[in-house]
Amino acid sequence: MIFFRRARLTARAVKHRTQLAAGRTAEGLDARLPLGEGAGLLRKAFPNHWSFLLGELALYSLIVLLLTGVYLTLFFKPEMSEVVYDGSYAPLDGVRMSQAFDSTLSISFDVRGGLLIRQMHHWASVIFVAAIGVHLLRVFFTGAFRKPREANWMIGVTLLVLALAEGFAGYSLPDDLLSGTGMRIAQGIMLSIPVAGTYISMFAFGAEFPGEDMITRLYGLHILLLPGLLLALVTVHLMLVFYLKHTQWAGRGRTNRNAVGKPFFPHFMAASGGLFFTVLGVVAALGGLAQINPVWAYGPYRTDLVSTGSQPDWYVGFLEGALRLVPPWETVVAGHTVMWNVLLPALVLPGVLFAVLYAYPFAEAWVTRDRREHHLCDRPRDRPVRTGLGVAGIAFYGVLLLAGGNDVVAFTFRISLNELTWALRAALVVLPVVAFLVTKRLCLALQEAEFERLASGVETGNVRQTVEGGFEQEHRPLDVDKRYLLAHRSLPALKEPPSGSGGEDLRVERLRETLGNWFNTRSVAESHDTGRGGERAGEPSDHQSGHP
Repeated sequence: MIFFRRARLTARAVKHRTQLAAGRTAEGLDARLPLGEGAGLLRKAFPNHWSFLLGELALYSLIVLLLTGVYLTLFFKPEMSEVVYDGSYAPLDGVRMSQAFDSTLSISFDVRGGLLIRQMHHWASVIFVAAIGVHLLRVFFTGAFRKPREANWMIGVTLLVLALAEGFAGYSLPDDLLSGTGMRIAQGIMLSIPVAGTYISMFAFGAEFPGEDMITRLYGLHILLLPGLLLALVTVHLMLVFYLKHTQWAGRGRTNRNAVGKPFFPHFMAASGGLFFTVLGVVAALGGLAQINPVWAYGPYRTDLVSTGSQPDWYVGFLEGALRLVPPWETVVAGHTVMWNVLLPALVLPGVLFAVLYAYPFAEAWVTRDRREHHLCDRPRDRPVRTGLGVAGIAFYGVLLLAGGNDVVAFTFRISLNELTWALRAALVVLPVVAFLVTKRLCLALQEAEFERLASGVETGNVRQTVEGGFEQEHRPLDVDKRYLLAHRSLPALKEPPSGSGGEDLRVERLRETLGNWFNTRSVAESHDTGRGGERAGEPSDHQSGHP
């Protein structure tokens, strides 16, 4: 008994000393680091909806890229000097190639686990760009780019641009025949710039194409500059997400003034950690089971050869498609040839597309006169014009992506390449307009159907006979949550525009009013002053106003 009593006293003393040491350690760290301020972040609420994990998917793909990329840098040689191959891949034995291509083959066939890591790296890059694109679409269709998140939207668009550049740089490093063809196209784009094109090409390649420095320069961009910019912008993006709080879907108890969801620690961290390991497992499975970019089948790059059916990675396929659709237009001005068939699709078109993406949040705010803060997500059907514009953009991109493989499509389906090209040119103009009109009409139809359910209830499938001898369907009221969502969904608040003081100002105001009325298109049912739980359709409730 005395022994056990002494043991308990000793245990209590050890526990007391441990608690004192932990307390002193915490006080010391808190005096030097902002631990006290960070404690509140651990309880920050994150909405529990799958669509909010798309950004996490991009983040974890980037982490996989960094991990696999560090391994590959140990074996890759970014040199364009020629060597004679004598490795394990017998079909290329004795072939002259660059050291970059030789080291890529060595990674694939001679380094233990090298092919798995290289293919994981490539698959992760594909998922990374796709996740950023889908995440931006989610933000666009739900209106999560509005005040106060305009800066974060612009950071997201910049991340997409950097991801495209990073993917192209990594795709070009092996110096195989396929990536070399892509570099030749890139040089043609540089040369299409009037006056300065030849100087830009010489500066990039260090000599006449293909030069001897391009792989080395791309390597520095790929492993240092572009990843550094990506990590810096991702950090700022996440800081703004924490500072501005997450958007959330409308529902009972969810307003512009709160955030409902799981706390960051431990619930959200556990779910997000599970997603990371899922991404890692899926990428590892793809790297081991699904072949991607088999450079040994293409062979080393030679300036006098081009692979049949060459296709770039999907994320730059829209540029390839644009190049194939523009007719061979050229103009000679003061002895300089302006190649419109390259300049317009490869430089002007992407510049305009990304300029529109950067400017859209400010353009929509100007048109709608909406300067309020928004922390609730829109349902796409409640914004027919914005949703229609987004679908039209997707249709435009889809046509360009399909045109990037028009030769493969024509060969596979035994159709005329010329006729397919003209059909795609027509579709590039017509299909986005049709997509916009159909999407807008579908959104309005869904709104009207919801208004009818809100007013009459949901059909039960039962039919009963009335006292007059007729028949009618039975309806049951919507459940409380669904009724709340339909009755309090966020609708635009229409405001009278101020009158302009001058003739030019008045014309601008009229244009602004016209665009605002067009953008805030509502269904016929909503224009009849009902369906919002007693609120007028043009008057925002406290639920949507964002003010206390």
